[in-house]
Parts: sequence; structure tokens; C-alpha cells
Amino acid sequence: MSKVFRKALANMDTKIQLRMSEQMKGKWNHPAGLKTIHFWAPAWKWALVIAGLSDYFRPPEKLSLNQSASLMMTGIIWSRYSLVVIPKNWVLFSVNLALGTTGFFQVGRILKHRMDHNISATQTDSSAVPFPTAQQRKD
Repeated sequence: MSKVFRKALANMDTKIQLRMSEQMKGKWNHPAGLKTIHFWAPAWKWALVIAGLSDYFRPPEKLSLNQSASLMMTGIIWSRYSLVVIPKNWVLFSVNLALGTTGFFQVGRILKHRMDHNISATQTDSSAVPFPTAQQRKD
């Protein structure tokens, strides 16, 4: 960042903090506080959790196993990571735990649907295939 921009941000930060209580200043200046990526990244990641929860109302045959499994594994992996970074990021942990749980639930729904209807992995619908096969292109 340019020196002018940094100075402008520092001046604005000072003016904002003059209007804050001591408790709010502590949250604002915390290493994982409101003006850091440690706060805003997990805050926006809640949108993925909400999207996963909204998939509950979709029929399981319309859900993507790959997408749900990816969200589940992302949640599990990053939950662990959020506890080993410094500073420990409990907000990141909570959103990733929710993401992993939501993904796990959706994977369970998809697999249960496939087992109940005797659908194998090779018999999934063609809408999950991003590109047409050679045979489909000939037709």
C-alpha cells in the first residue's frame, strides 16, 4: 500500500477508536479482531453453511456428492487448522465445524438415497457430467 493510503487509514482508525468504549477497542484491536481477515473470512464463509442448509430442502437426487463431500472435507480440515494457527481463531473453527457437519449430513442423504434406490456411482445422472461424452457428441 502507498504511504498516503496507510496514513489515511491510520487517521480514520484513530477517529473511529475515539468513539469506542474500552471493551469495543479491545475487540477492534485484537489480533483476530474486527479489522482483520481473521474475522471477515469466517464471517463470509457462513454463506457456504447457509447454502448447505438450504440444500436440505432439495431432493437428494439433485445434490452433488462431489460438492457435498468437498464441503465436508474442507470443514474438517480447516477446523483443525483454525486451532493450530496463532492467534487461535474460534470463529473460523465454528464456521468450519458447521460446514463440515452440513456437508456430512448432505453426503449421508445422498448415499442413503442411492442405497435405497440401488443406484451405483456409475449410474448417476448425466447432469453431473460437465462435458458430453464422445458418444453423446456423435448423436
